[in-house]
Amino acid sequence: MAQRDPAPRRVAQTQKQNSFFGGAAILAAGILIVKLIGMFYKIPLINIIGEAGAADFNNAYNIYAVLLTVSTAGLPVAVSKLVSEANALDRRNQVRRTFRLALVLFLALGLVSFLVMFFRADALAGMMNDSKAAAGIRALAPAVVCVGCLAALRGYSQGHSNMAPTSVSQIIEALCKLVVGLGLAFWLVKQGKDPDVAAAGAITGVTVGTVVALAYMVLDFLLSRGREDTRGTDRPDSAGSILANILKIAVPITLSSSMVGIVTVIDSSLVQGQLQSALDLTEQASRTLYGNYSGALNIYNLPTSLMAAITASVIPAVSAALARRDRRGAARITGSALRITALLSFPMGVGLFVLGTPIIRLLFPKLNVAVAGPLLSTLGIATPFVCMVLVCNSVLQAHGFINLPVIVMVLGGIVKIVNNYNLVGAIGIAGAPVGNILCFGLALVLDLVVITRVIPNRPRLLPIFAKPAIASAVMGGAAWAVYGLLSRILSSEQVDQAGQTVRAVSRMGNAAGILLAIAVAGVVYLVLVIALRAISRDDLALMPKGDKLARLLRL
Repeated sequence: MAQRDPAPRRVAQTQKQNSFFGGAAILAAGILIVKLIGMFYKIPLINIIGEAGAADFNNAYNIYAVLLTVSTAGLPVAVSKLVSEANALDRRNQVRRTFRLALVLFLALGLVSFLVMFFRADALAGMMNDSKAAAGIRALAPAVVCVGCLAALRGYSQGHSNMAPTSVSQIIEALCKLVVGLGLAFWLVKQGKDPDVAAAGAITGVTVGTVVALAYMVLDFLLSRGREDTRGTDRPDSAGSILANILKIAVPITLSSSMVGIVTVIDSSLVQGQLQSALDLTEQASRTLYGNYSGALNIYNLPTSLMAAITASVIPAVSAALARRDRRGAARITGSALRITALLSFPMGVGLFVLGTPIIRLLFPKLNVAVAGPLLSTLGIATPFVCMVLVCNSVLQAHGFINLPVIVMVLGGIVKIVNNYNLVGAIGIAGAPVGNILCFGLALVLDLVVITRVIPNRPRLLPIFAKPAIASAVMGGAAWAVYGLLSRILSSEQVDQAGQTVRAVSRMGNAAGILLAIAVAGVVYLVLVIALRAISRDDLALMPKGDKLARLLRL
């Protein structure tokens, strides 16, 4: 007669699973808070430092972003995995040696990056085709040393199943960037400094944030070590073996996560280079155009930030189902994740496409609306693609296909670079967002082909995409009609910068039109989602209070 698992083991497994999902929820909540703080940082920043300053800031920050991705992706994951495994086997000496080696490795990488960024700032700025970005690159140089140490400490904390310090440190980092960066940029502008100096001041807030976050993580580490039982009798692995294991885990994840940042650096340099060489523009003119594009990118990146909670939850949820050999459950979670992503990203993309110019006029009055508005509308088309790609990559990684997302993103990046080399050189800055559409469109197609070929019990893709697409298209028409009607009613005669009298809507009228258009569009979309049964009870079950919401919607 077969024996049943004892109840205590089932309880322990349930508690462990709940702890695991709780940790993912803490990380996801922290990421969302950080992204919201970032929104309140970048929107006023562009209005403070202007178009050229925005280009200088983005060019310097894009270089740092690659290192930042490394600090929040592969390296901490590798350390947390190795520390967690050693803890599970009660190998205290192995935990200590893993952490010390990781700290030395990350500190060494940080010091090398610091030397390159500080002493070769002019060369890096020249590589970006923006000589004025050098001051910002130097201001960021000290941050990369802290980034390496933060990576080790965050990985150590996560390896002990303690996700709170990582989230708190990220929030501290973002708040310091907001307060110090904006305050310093505003003060420098008031002192009459050039835009590149103000941009460097804003970037100094990033460096201060990493220093304060590191101080918090060191304090938390010292306090937690005091509460731990550090005695151990195990014999730790050799240093070479531990370092090899760290790199074996970290490199594929880091490449996948940082590929977007690397492509962005190459793309930024290429776009500005083509504006200067192919179209014979001055560096100042290309900085101004790229500054407008940077403003549009800041809004375009907001929807992808909201995907952080889904991507952080998909991997543990699917992995847990596969560990239980529940392939049907893994397929159900995969289908729900893709459906929820489509339901969120499609309307956001359509909204940016329809209301791109009004949104730029409202949020960035210092930008050239005639340039930045159409750029944001074009980027809106790419929004669903990039959001879906992020979740598809998480699904593939959860099924053990770690390297496939890297290959897919490399192919998409190559398409983007080739497009921007040709199209920006032909039609100017308007060609840059087309590269995003082609890059992530191709990546999404490839991801979906792989998912349908290699994942058992694959979800049906047509219903996942068709219903949100129909609802979003109708919603977009409603938003366009409402805003168009209100803008005509609220417009008045105004004198433009050229001294000519034109009919235009005021900033308050523009804001009212956008808000009402969004409200009407939201109601239309919600009604259509329910009417088309675009979301299921299983989808809502993955969300907090999802069962209550399902009963409310009678699903």
